[in-house]
Amino acid sequence: MGRGTDRGTRYGRRRARAALAVLTTVTVLGAAGCDAAGGDSPDPSPGASKRARTAPAWDTSPESVAAVGDSITRGFDACAVLSDCPEVSWATGSSAKVDSLAVRLLGKADAAEHSWNYAVTGARMADLTAQVTRAAKRKPELVAVMAGANDACRATTSAMTPVADFRAQFEEAMATLREKLPKAQVYVSSIPDLKRLWSQGRTNALGKQVWKLGLCPSMLGDADSMDAAATLRRNTVRDRVEDYNEVLREVCAKDRRCRTDDGAVHAYRFGTDQLSHWDWFHPSVDGQARLAEIAYRRVTAETP
Repeated sequence: MGRGTDRGTRYGRRRARAALAVLTTVTVLGAAGCDAAGGDSPDPSPGASKRARTAPAWDTSPESVAAVGDSITRGFDACAVLSDCPEVSWATGSSAKVDSLAVRLLGKADAAEHSWNYAVTGARMADLTAQVTRAAKRKPELVAVMAGANDACRATTSAMTPVADFRAQFEEAMATLREKLPKAQVYVSSIPDLKRLWSQGRTNALGKQVWKLGLCPSMLGDADSMDAAATLRRNTVRDRVEDYNEVLREVCAKDRRCRTDDGAVHAYRFGTDQLSHWDWFHPSVDGQARLAEIAYRRVTAETP
């Protein structure tokens, strides 16, 4: 997996591209002669105009990153029990063990100055607009989003955020972002498979004791029960997460400067090495590194 690009090298490449663009423009104008000054040259074909309007808008080398979301992006329980550890965040952390998205894109020194973490442990989709509003003040070129797990992690399944409300809240956050940052790029992570996290973590006695403190009760409550009611409850949470992920894909697809991970985080098979050894549910330092890898691959892909 690639490392952060040296800013000096990127600036050099951008200056070279700019110089090439100027040279190309001069050559075209010279070839056009007086027509370039308003002569009888034909208008561009409709096809050419359409191609210009639909040219790719994605920059694989953004120069600043802001992160919004929930406890996963805060590195919760990765370093100590029931504590945030933003230095190991997949999105903006400084830890060499994680090699965060920001560090991979910007380099360690520049990531320290040009990346910001506005995620809040416990946040739900309804909180995303406020986070985006705060992040926009930094004018980031890339906004990294991971939100929605807490909308499913409620006291009961009936308390989960309805899918229609989830959609309206995400649309509001995206509209706010576009109003304040019309050219910013957005990377949207899918929500992890919470049922798989339960399946992995339930084998650990310490983790199950932490779960009893109220961690995602809709999925983790009565962790060892396998009766019909418990199975139905967990499957209901699983299905709701899948519905949320479909909303994230659909809303993001309407914005040409938005990319999802195409379900990669949801599909990732977190093992015990990738889970917090405090709660066996949130990502560990190694799990955060895997999230960073997924994000970096998607952000730097030449095509969606």
